[in-house]
Amino acid sequence: MTTAPTVPARRTRPRAGTGSGLPGWIFVPAVVGGVFIVLPLVAMLARVQWSSFFELIASESSIAALWLSLKTSTASTVLCVLLGTPMALVLARASFPGLRLARSLVLLPLVLPPVVGGIALIYTYGRQGLLGSTLDFLGLRIAFSTTAVVIAQTFVALPFLVLSLEGSLRTAGRRYEAVAATLGAKPSTVLRRVTIPLVLPGLISGAVLAFARALGEFGATITFAGNFPGATRTMPLAIYLTMESDPEAAIALSLVLVAVSLVILLALRGRWLTGVRA
Repeated sequence: MTTAPTVPARRTRPRAGTGSGLPGWIFVPAVVGGVFIVLPLVAMLARVQWSSFFELIASESSIAALWLSLKTSTASTVLCVLLGTPMALVLARASFPGLRLARSLVLLPLVLPPVVGGIALIYTYGRQGLLGSTLDFLGLRIAFSTTAVVIAQTFVALPFLVLSLEGSLRTAGRRYEAVAATLGAKPSTVLRRVTIPLVLPGLISGAVLAFARALGEFGATITFAGNFPGATRTMPLAIYLTMESDPEAAIALSLVLVAVSLVILLALRGRWLTGVRA
């Protein structure tokens, strides 16, 4: 009895230009979305007076505002990592009544208007606030100071780190932690040697998002910290004020902020999302 020869399965090749088997039409809205993001930047570049660009951005007030923004954003990012990492671990790994409510409250600043957040901070840390009166009695005045800038930036940026890290923790699962625990590792050792290295790309991603959000914070800062040159006037506040009197200078300062943000993202490239060098 003879068997019929088997015919090799016909391989289908993806159409050229469709990437990894994506339908061709998907590129149309993708390109539209890309143009939607890039076009305003191009329009801003077209309005720059390059002859006076460096003179505008090199002014003492501009440099002071940029330096203050970088310092406060770095400080708020450190606070986000120190506070947000335990919060994300609790939300992703713990189980207790009211967990959903707790997660909603933690992520609330994501949807709150920043000005509302600034008002809430005033009535918490202001001189007549919930904690402000006690702090004022101890000689600590937070509102309308550089410390207030850091607190405002941390308040609005913290949920970005928590959300990113919690997602990484849930994606990673618990199998490696369970194996380490069965081998006799203490919870703190498991956290330090297994959990944190496992979700480090998510932690870096969240820190970058938190820094970017803090760098661009405006509403909560001006409400809670005010607008004092050298103390609370960050780059976004300086751009807003300059826009009223000198639009060309505002465009130049805006490009500086765009450039700083772009340099950070390009320096990290794909590592803060995937953990590998792009």
